[in-house]
Amino acid sequence: MSEETKSLNFIEHIIEEDLANGLSKDKLRFRFPPEPNGYLHIGHTKAIGISFGLGEKYNAPVNLRFDDTNPAKEEQEYVDAIKRDVAWLGYTWANELYSSDYFETLYNWAVQLIKDGKAYVDSQSSEAMAEQKGTPTQPGVDGPYRNRSIAENLDLFERMKNGEFDEGEHILRAKIDMQHPNMLMRDPIMYRILKKDHHRTGDTWCIYPMYDWTHGESDYIEQISHSLCSLEFKPHRELYDWFKEHVYDYAANTLPMLPKQREFARLNLSYTIMSKRKLLKLVQEGIVSGWDDPRMPTISGLRRRGYTPNSIRQFIEKVGVAKRENVIDVSLLEFCIREDLNKTAPRVMAVLDPVKLVITNYPEDKEEWFDAENNPEDDSAGLRKVPFSKTLYIERADFKEEASSKFFRLKLGSEVRLKNAYIIKGERVVKDDQGQITEIHCTYSTNTEKKVKGTLHWVSIKHALKAEVREYDRLFMDEAPDSHQDKDFMDFINPNSLKVINAFVEPSLADAAIGDRFQFQRLGYFNVDNDSKPGHLVFNKTVGLRDSWAKQKPKPQQQNKPQQSQHKRPAIEVIKQLGKKYTNLPEAKQERSKAEIIKLAESVSYEDLQPLFNTAAKKAGTRIATMIALGVLLKNGQERNADIEAFIEKALEDKNDILVAEAKAI
Repeated sequence: MSEETKSLNFIEHIIEEDLANGLSKDKLRFRFPPEPNGYLHIGHTKAIGISFGLGEKYNAPVNLRFDDTNPAKEEQEYVDAIKRDVAWLGYTWANELYSSDYFETLYNWAVQLIKDGKAYVDSQSSEAMAEQKGTPTQPGVDGPYRNRSIAENLDLFERMKNGEFDEGEHILRAKIDMQHPNMLMRDPIMYRILKKDHHRTGDTWCIYPMYDWTHGESDYIEQISHSLCSLEFKPHRELYDWFKEHVYDYAANTLPMLPKQREFARLNLSYTIMSKRKLLKLVQEGIVSGWDDPRMPTISGLRRRGYTPNSIRQFIEKVGVAKRENVIDVSLLEFCIREDLNKTAPRVMAVLDPVKLVITNYPEDKEEWFDAENNPEDDSAGLRKVPFSKTLYIERADFKEEASSKFFRLKLGSEVRLKNAYIIKGERVVKDDQGQITEIHCTYSTNTEKKVKGTLHWVSIKHALKAEVREYDRLFMDEAPDSHQDKDFMDFINPNSLKVINAFVEPSLADAAIGDRFQFQRLGYFNVDNDSKPGHLVFNKTVGLRDSWAKQKPKPQQQNKPQQSQHKRPAIEVIKQLGKKYTNLPEAKQERSKAEIIKLAESVSYEDLQPLFNTAAKKAGTRIATMIALGVLLKNGQERNADIEAFIEKALEDKNDILVAEAKAI
């Protein structure tokens, strides 16, 4: 579907309606207004994507404004990190602004509100104020200082500004309605005394404006047309409007536009914490190495782990803009980075759990350099040379002395293909005193045209480079670690979220630079960590080739269903069933079936799918479903082999146009 015909989200509908009702397009202005009290996380990318995306769509300016109203928690480090993250995502802001730029204007407006009888200084304790404010079901009552004279309020407020009082002695409150059904309208606090240096204004101020007062007026000062925020601010909209409508009387001539606040559902991600306070706790208690630890959901953590700006932007686009809160499965984010890296990441060979393989009939001193494809998804990626010799490392899990007929890797008496090289046959093993296999002895064949089912990756021992590999897993073992009333989110920390491995990689990686991303063939996607240096390569695992958590995740039992429905059919069986009906479906239903097959294929192995390659020609629907599922496996790192090529080649010659189209697609 083209960009022109894609349906608008509800925010775009609001903007289009405003334009239709007379708002000039050149008056459109947006902003992203983070508080610099922590690093941005994946949840913020939605707000970033919405505001900057609208800026791109309407060719309108987008401000990056720091709502820096709390010097106790804000630091220049966070400002710098936020700017770095937004720029890394590929967005350009029109102006870099700070709410602290407006402190003088906000103060003058507050004075004017006092003069108009719309604000007063309250000298109660915080406990007394909380008690007289009431509850959501009980109205509040007026406090003893609510009817102070304007002169006394002006005097006290100026003395607060001059530093004559201690923290907590006085506050400035808006004078609205203590019986208002919205508790936020019950005389909200506008200023408090904080005798702390600000990261930009130093010790100039000892009173600081509250967020609700500052945020909306900053939008107004900047003439933002649409103030977009997450749903938790919806109850604040009434207060937002009250403040802006009152200051409009003071500045209408120079600031004619009143911003419009609208709310969208924030991004909630499974297995993830989105609270900056809780993320800070992880850092402070040493659970992670810092804000940019690759297990953190911060943008800097995702960047260090190997995520790309494109994958995150694609993720935000797939999530969409909604009005209702929901939880997005983290596997969608992982799917987006897999899909992106599959197209762009060079393929290399690395062995993480090595066992020595000796090719007994290969000459002792011989070495060869074979051509290896850098990326089959990118025709321009070219080839590289990989060295081959008598002794290699392969993955320990790729060999069994004895195995069933469904084990398509190396076993005694069977043959497999070494990627880009020869076919070998397992002959015998050498073991240590504990019975652990130390060597696998094989013979090789120069006849590489033979059909064998398994293909293994390897590295030549003589040429291999040592590398430190950090295998990261999800930081939390619970889908919603901060949703349990009786447990702390820290109780769900995954003790195995980091595993450090001494691995071996092919020599082409000797000059890999920090941030470079690769697919370790058959293992997953990895990138070069910041700690890497010449002579000591360090790689982070970005994501596996498949969603390893899908199989672990328990399936909720459905209520009021027949007993047999609780035993879920294997994904491959559902794919076969969808295939049987595929060619008889109208086009719209075919698209829905295809989407379901693609989703199911994430849980299907090559061993499940391969038998369907021999489906009879007349069963076109099953072959189409098989081809669609095969496309998913190939995207997720499945190596092409003779059987796959034969299946695709046969499909390309078929009379069914849909099958031919799916075959051409892969």
